[in-house]
Amino acid sequence: MHKILIILSVVLLTILAISVYISGLFGPPGESKDSIVFIIPEKEVDFDLTQELFNQKLIKNPKGFKFLLDNFTPGVEIKPGGYRLSQSMNAWVVLRKITGKEDLKWVTISFCPRKEQVGEKLASILGWDEDKLNEWNTLYKDEKSEYFEGVYYPDTYLIPVDESVSQVAQRFIDRFNEKFTPLSGKFMEKNIKWTTGLKIASLIAREAAGPQDMKIISGIIWNRLDTGMRLQIDATMQYTLGKNADGSWWGNIDLAQKQKDSPYNSYLYKGLPPTPICSPNIDAIEAVIDPTETECLFYLHDESGNIHCAVTYAQHMINIKKYL
Repeated sequence: MHKILIILSVVLLTILAISVYISGLFGPPGESKDSIVFIIPEKEVDFDLTQELFNQKLIKNPKGFKFLLDNFTPGVEIKPGGYRLSQSMNAWVVLRKITGKEDLKWVTISFCPRKEQVGEKLASILGWDEDKLNEWNTLYKDEKSEYFEGVYYPDTYLIPVDESVSQVAQRFIDRFNEKFTPLSGKFMEKNIKWTTGLKIASLIAREAAGPQDMKIISGIIWNRLDTGMRLQIDATMQYTLGKNADGSWWGNIDLAQKQKDSPYNSYLYKGLPPTPICSPNIDAIEAVIDPTETECLFYLHDESGNIHCAVTYAQHMINIKKYL
């Protein structure tokens, strides 16, 4: 009987020791259940997943977690994004979370997109249904119409998949405000309303071949506005045209389209369009208040993307024959 008790004690102590050892490897690093967003960068250059989890006190033992990662998730893709974790989770739960669906997803919006383009990208990545996409496309159409178009700043965002449409929109608007605020004083000095500046910036962005010719285009647009000349900018008509049959948003404009009655038709009507036609970046916005001084009223881009401007329409026709 005495020997049996000794053996049982040894077994229990062994089990306890193994339990403590396993807990040291795979147990939760703390007791807090507060949610921590663990971010895996979109571009994972030199990103050590295990070490970063340990640094943020989300795993107890890097070697233990690496063992689980190597032996229980072979070939499983761990996607960039945000994952809601807590220090009360053990290594198994953490592993299951980061090999599952992202709680926050990376969304990159580039160039100068119109609102519907941004919506399509968001719907695709965040899994929006048709109702949510329609809510996005009509948001601020009637109320706060100054936020309907132009303020969805092109950048990279980490967006919670469970966030409402209006919350996502506010993220973009906040980023726009962050970028625009340092320039607001200069706009006030030149007596340019921010809504007016944004309209011009959107035209510049869609017409420029790159940042290198934004200021000259800005100067030409200001010249046309100052002289009462119609802007005659194809991009405004591309905006009116909407989505093309091939799924693109910025297609070619034919002569018939230039005769279409629309408040965005800068061939028929003088002045700026009712809203911006896209959401410009900071380069185009800065070009509005820092235009190149020029006498030019016309411009074109050659096949290499170089800009050529002209003071008169006759000179512009010469440029067309020469460069196009």
